[in-house]
Amino acid sequence: MADIISLGIDTGGTYTDAVIFSDARGVIAKAKSLTTRHDLSEGIAGAADAALAAAQIDSREIRLVSLSTTLATNALVEGQGQRVALVMIGFGEDDLARDGLGEAARAGPVIFLPGGHDVHGRETPLEMERLQVALPQLAQEVSAFAVAGYFAVRNPAHEQRVRDLILRDAGLPVTCSHELSSRLGGPRRALTTLLNARLVGMIGRLVGACEAYLSSRNIAAPLMVVRGDGALISASEARLRPIETILSGPAASLAGAQFLTGLDNAVVSDIGGTTTDVAILENGRPKLDPDGAMVGGHRTMVEAVAMRTFGLGGDSEVRVDLAGLIARIELGPRRVLPLSLIGHRFSDIVIPALEKQVGSVHAQRNEGLFAIRTGLPDSMAAGLSAQEASLYARITDQPQPLTQLLTTAPQKSALDRLAARGLAHISGITPSDALHVLGRQGQWNAAAARLGLDLAARQKGGNGKPIAADAEDLANRIVQRLTRQSSHAILEACLTDDGETGIDPAKSRAIARALDRQPGVVRFSLALDRPLIGLGASAPVYYPAIAEELAAPAVIPDHADVANAIGAVAGQIRETVTVFVTSPEEGIFLLNGSGETLRFVSETEALEAARARAIEHARALAARNGLAEPHIELMEDADAAEIEGKRKLVEARVRAVASGRPRVAN
Repeated sequence: MADIISLGIDTGGTYTDAVIFSDARGVIAKAKSLTTRHDLSEGIAGAADAALAAAQIDSREIRLVSLSTTLATNALVEGQGQRVALVMIGFGEDDLARDGLGEAARAGPVIFLPGGHDVHGRETPLEMERLQVALPQLAQEVSAFAVAGYFAVRNPAHEQRVRDLILRDAGLPVTCSHELSSRLGGPRRALTTLLNARLVGMIGRLVGACEAYLSSRNIAAPLMVVRGDGALISASEARLRPIETILSGPAASLAGAQFLTGLDNAVVSDIGGTTTDVAILENGRPKLDPDGAMVGGHRTMVEAVAMRTFGLGGDSEVRVDLAGLIARIELGPRRVLPLSLIGHRFSDIVIPALEKQVGSVHAQRNEGLFAIRTGLPDSMAAGLSAQEASLYARITDQPQPLTQLLTTAPQKSALDRLAARGLAHISGITPSDALHVLGRQGQWNAAAARLGLDLAARQKGGNGKPIAADAEDLANRIVQRLTRQSSHAILEACLTDDGETGIDPAKSRAIARALDRQPGVVRFSLALDRPLIGLGASAPVYYPAIAEELAAPAVIPDHADVANAIGAVAGQIRETVTVFVTSPEEGIFLLNGSGETLRFVSETEALEAARARAIEHARALAARNGLAEPHIELMEDADAAEIEGKRKLVEARVRAVASGRPRVAN
């Protein structure tokens, strides 16, 4: 069999990684480049071109390209995404109080329409007049629509009619809930749909950037994207269902961790620029979350690895709480641009501004902070308030000190909202800056990092004393804080896996005593029962101390810095379709899901039709993802009751799974 050469790409919040991978030889070459959010193709080209050059192969030899990303995860953790209108069919306003839907929908308008279906797929008439009246104004205020209908998984007709109206009259992207999940639970399915619609533009830009790069290098290979459960989907499907790429990067990193270490049982912790992702390897496979992926405080209906994602990384915002007698340092969850990075790119602007602030006798509000546009198109700025629009117009493509940009206190809140929308970056001190000051990281501008930490160190706590002796002292405290917050994150994930959901490691005195090795008549200790695999570019810096705190062996494999990209090229396509058979009355059996509702008078005939439909649609989904001859697995389960000695079917579920390796270019 001929050796297949693949290109794996992982686009993270800070870096884009690329690997050239051979089925026979493993990793041939790897490279990194800064993720360029204003134009993602620049970062992709920088990493992929460098990897191709290091491998000394012709780009036309690449036969498969696979992409993983943390952009969707990061966006949800940071509360970012485009503004979306949510259309609820057959639901009431009280449904917003369930599953966190109201909080997620707060950033955009919600339209309620009469309609929907019952559990057997029978309809309540749909009335769309309210939406028709609102559409012209909505088209000016939002960037996408999410449509969720009552029991749409049993009959999607109303969602489809609303989608067609929006596409015709507004011409904006629309996500329908029945396209994302076949599970019941309307509010959570609506939440998943809303989050998907928020991510359409972001993932569309990423896929488009990757496709543009491949075309420019004459790479004719299929482009796949890693899903949150580790399976692969085609780039075109990822554009339609970007929510499925949440936890894409972490899922790829788990596959990469297992490949690189050969360990079947381990705790895997992957630290990036924005997040730390923690998961469990058990018997050689990552555990899946039976309740759906949990990201950024949202419980979705996306099947994904049982991964806990925390807003903690090398680019996490360093927040100093000066309220108490002794100042406290906290990290995250927001990502900011490290001063060392922005000083590297704009040294002629950043260094003089920081030097001027350090030379000032009196501390100023917002010193050590800068703002810069992210480079998103102006169309993504729909729906800004007058204050936000005025501030956004003054932010440029070059960093500006907040001491000059902001003239009133409320403007800081407006800037925070622009950052949450992904329209502006805020730059400040981060753990990456601390490592630059300590000489343990050196790829960017250490002078900018030192100036920023000098400014922060002179802040005074409630005792009237500076919070740190100097930049080095503060840098060590930041690194120690990252170590402790990482330990808390890993413990929270592991305790949750053990079913111990009532313990908060960050608040437990017993855990604090164990981690601090405090002496006492009663001695507390804790340990992981398996090795800790550390992944990420900064893994060798952080994870030995974290593993020591957790009394676990530290395993930091070669190529830990590109584990996501390696895992991306090792996956399979896997598509699952579920259809349902219910019995609303004796002798009547209804087939629902993945098509029109069909009526049968025989349970046997209904189940046969359900099997045929599930297999047909699973094959079709696999084919859309480039898998012509999938392996098909069929599973069935049913709920039935016994009434007066006779069996009464309540619901039968027929599930077909189509799987296999993606096609490669000839």
